[in-house]
Amino acid sequence: MHILPFRALFPNLNLIPSPDYFFATVKEEFPEYYDSGFFEQTGEEAFYVYQIQSARRDYLGLVGCVDLRDYREGAIRKHEQTIADQEQKQMQLALKRKAGVKPILLTYPDVPEIGVWLRRFAERHHPVFEVHFEGDGQHHRIWAVHAPEDVAEARQLFLEQVPVTYIADGHHRIATTTLMHEKLEQKTRQGHYGTLLAAFFSSADLEILDFNRVIDALEDITPTQFLARLSQLFDIEYLPKPEKPRRKHELVLYMYREWYRLTWRPHVLQADDTGVAALDAALLNEKVLRDILGIGDVRNDLRVEYVEGPKGLDGLRKKALKNKNAVAFCLYPIELEDLFALADAQQMLPPKSTWFEPRMKNGMLVQEF
Repeated sequence: MHILPFRALFPNLNLIPSPDYFFATVKEEFPEYYDSGFFEQTGEEAFYVYQIQSARRDYLGLVGCVDLRDYREGAIRKHEQTIADQEQKQMQLALKRKAGVKPILLTYPDVPEIGVWLRRFAERHHPVFEVHFEGDGQHHRIWAVHAPEDVAEARQLFLEQVPVTYIADGHHRIATTTLMHEKLEQKTRQGHYGTLLAAFFSSADLEILDFNRVIDALEDITPTQFLARLSQLFDIEYLPKPEKPRRKHELVLYMYREWYRLTWRPHVLQADDTGVAALDAALLNEKVLRDILGIGDVRNDLRVEYVEGPKGLDGLRKKALKNKNAVAFCLYPIELEDLFALADAQQMLPPKSTWFEPRMKNGMLVQEF
């Protein structure tokens, strides 16, 4: 993997009394913040060691840039389809900002030597800045890797020991940036899009959480009819209280203020027990959303909304209660080994199938185009 140092923009923390508000609004407001002096240019190219401490655990990774040729040539592998309107939104934001305000998240099978190098660097150097976020109880620290020998060592480690990486978060951003590079690079000299800001966290420093669905489903089918159709696909068990799925091929349904455990019937799984078709998100899209509810393309159908796993079952319930015709599905998280295998086989999961931790904040490190 070819990783590249870059000249970053840092937030001027002396001008930011509320980190929670500032970094939550950078995505939309970056041009105004930049013009008002809220960001400062660093003097030299560097990599950045990035640590996120939360109540549950710590994460440690490296931020730099990737050459989009690695993406086009398959060294950066995707596993998830994108949504057309999200690609358009990302394009508009990128052209407005003329900057990348958040790295895409790339992961790779754990390389102990890289983990040791990152921890040793953090222990031996002082962070250039750190920010505490009250809202989610996280503490973010960033160290600059700018000494030529350290930059060279980091580049060599990734070149020799990380032949491929996998997109964890940022499918829309990398697809959009690649398109911008192809369409705009030769037409203008106002910026370039040949590299992309990326954060590298190994599989040992990554968690996959569930990514759930709320469907506007009950306008043309009654709850009783819907359950009857589901019973042909699932063993259905009423739940006296909310519970998350306990294992792969088990889902939880919320409908009309009631919870149900759904387990795929053997004949559904045996129909195609290999590859993406046997994963819960794909089966749900095909067998339930398409065949029962008539939703042919989840990428563009506004009846499908998504709820991130960290919001929990209560967040899923609250979203569903906003629409009297809604049902909600909670899925079991995909396993990392399945994700790597799918990406290697060039098979695509439905959009919004995975939610990864850690999540970096917009505006902590900025790459100008």
